[in-house]
Amino acid sequence: MSDKPLRILIVDDSPEDRATYRRRITRDTADKYQFLETSLGEAGIELARKEKPDCILLDYNLPDLNGLDFLDQLRAGESEGTTPVVMLTGQGSETVAVESLRRGAQDYLVKQLNSNDLQHVVHRAIEHVALHAQRRHAEHELRKSQEEFRAMADSIPQLAWMARPDGWIFWYNQRWHAYCGSTPAQMEGWGWKNVHEPALLPAIIERWKAAIASALPWEDTFPLRRHDGEFRWHLSRALPFHDEKGDVILWFGTNTDITEERNKAEERERLLQSERAAREESERAGRMKDEFLATLSHELRTPLNAILGWSQLLRRGMDDKETLEEGISVIERNARVQVQLIEDLLDMSRIISGKIRLDIQPVETASFVGAAIETVMPSAEAKGIRLQKVMDPQAGPISGDPGRLQQVIWNLLSNAIKFTPKGGRVQVIVARVNSHVEISVTDSGQGIKPEFLPHVFERFRQADATTTRSHGGLGLGLAIVKHLVELHGGTIQAQSAGEGHGSSFTVSLPIVVVHRRMPDEKRMHPRASTKAPLDCDSVSLDGLTILVVDDEPDARNLIRRVLQECKAIVITAESASEAMKLLEDHAPDVLVSDIGMPQVDGYEFLKQVRSTGGKVASIPAIALTAFARSEDRTRALLAGYRVHVSKPVEPQELVATVASVAGRTGVKFNG
Repeated sequence: MSDKPLRILIVDDSPEDRATYRRRITRDTADKYQFLETSLGEAGIELARKEKPDCILLDYNLPDLNGLDFLDQLRAGESEGTTPVVMLTGQGSETVAVESLRRGAQDYLVKQLNSNDLQHVVHRAIEHVALHAQRRHAEHELRKSQEEFRAMADSIPQLAWMARPDGWIFWYNQRWHAYCGSTPAQMEGWGWKNVHEPALLPAIIERWKAAIASALPWEDTFPLRRHDGEFRWHLSRALPFHDEKGDVILWFGTNTDITEERNKAEERERLLQSERAAREESERAGRMKDEFLATLSHELRTPLNAILGWSQLLRRGMDDKETLEEGISVIERNARVQVQLIEDLLDMSRIISGKIRLDIQPVETASFVGAAIETVMPSAEAKGIRLQKVMDPQAGPISGDPGRLQQVIWNLLSNAIKFTPKGGRVQVIVARVNSHVEISVTDSGQGIKPEFLPHVFERFRQADATTTRSHGGLGLGLAIVKHLVELHGGTIQAQSAGEGHGSSFTVSLPIVVVHRRMPDEKRMHPRASTKAPLDCDSVSLDGLTILVVDDEPDARNLIRRVLQECKAIVITAESASEAMKLLEDHAPDVLVSDIGMPQVDGYEFLKQVRSTGGKVASIPAIALTAFARSEDRTRALLAGYRVHVSKPVEPQELVATVASVAGRTGVKFNG
């Protein structure tokens, strides 16, 4: 209690009683009290409102109004708290006492009681009111704090909630209900289970109960169903609040929407995986390129070794005709191997650039399959391989390029023979299946490893790319086959039971709608040139003057010798400038020029020739070049060349081409 004197208002019409009250209250501490007195109730109410005493001693029987009316008027005018009132009456009545307490008195005393503890009663009444005021203030502050907390919880972007120590949730913020489209009654307790993914719910409940049992902070990630039915991922956390004993008194939790962050993380991971896959693919492509270049170098150098070796032997002279023929045969065979390698590379280049051309026409399946079989028959016989053919007479014609289709079957048969050991078997089956013709090439060879089977049609891919491999090749054949089959509207599949169990390749091609009888014509593989000898009797070059321009001496001399054998007059030049000087003194009938030459190429050279005027400007020109793409042929013709011939060229083809542009036609050509 403070040192300030307590102010006591005494409302009693008896001066003697008022004096008695003062004496009983003050006893030996008169300096601690200050008294206000009145004999009337109305005056007492006015003083109480004006002076605001610490306590009122009220007589029940007043001249102008009784104590109960006094209390009613006093309390009606109070806005905050209540002034402590002790009711005093001359005659005790339980009814009056109860009514006085009900209307706001803090205590009730009978005047006749010889009580010396009035001071205690007054102090008790004052403390009672003070405690009541403190409690009401505390309750007000608590309500205010709760309102502020709820306002704050409603303003945060998270879904917030509070739970009892046992996990029973008793409050959610408004954002939770707005998100879920729920009411407090629906969510109270364990109602939150209704907005969870059923499959994930058991594990979530288990982890929440474990946190409750341990009284440790809880964290989990799971999707919550929104009011529109969409599930969005949330990071959920709850913290326990403890009392002074360490017991949990409540849990406060939040749910934060992390869907966008999760999606971004997944997208980053997807991009990372994509980048990693791209890097691995780039590294794989780099390794494949290195392996391919090594293989290409090996495949080109191997026949070159035989060619150069036998060339040096032949230069020293051979008295033995049989050895001479063997050397020439080896050189020719290895040159054709190189031609085939180059043709494979050009085919793949045309396929990749989309510039491959097909001569589409109705063709009988038996014709190109039979031609391919005849081409590989010598190789099969040399290895003692049985080559079997099963043809369905109802297979019907298909629409396609006969040469390219023969190339497909030839390639499959060549591979089958290559990878089949001596004494093995290769079978070709042609059958009609619904609206398609299926051509299967099956062998009893080494088979294909299961892990390599999905990559068998990829270019530059070989099951064995090591330096110790048993078979040559660039790894392009099957890739070319697949593209050619698909260009014909068909499909190809590879099957193998594994190493040592052989393999099977099945080509499916659509049958043409109208059957058209095709002439019975034997076709050879388009890259396997016929070995027709040079026949100068069937073509006349006698008396023709031909200018040959090529910067490669070997190529230049070879062309000269071939044309001279057919009695042509051949003039040679190693460059465009030398050729222009020769044209000043000679007027050749035909010009044969290379394209790829230093300083001035074949295109610019012909442009210079055409600009000279006179007879020289109209000389028919042949482009003989190693630039063998379709766009190279087109450019040569647009530059003014009559014919575009790719190297290497068969001697008979060269002679026939020169005769044609020179106008020596009409003679039977045995080509």
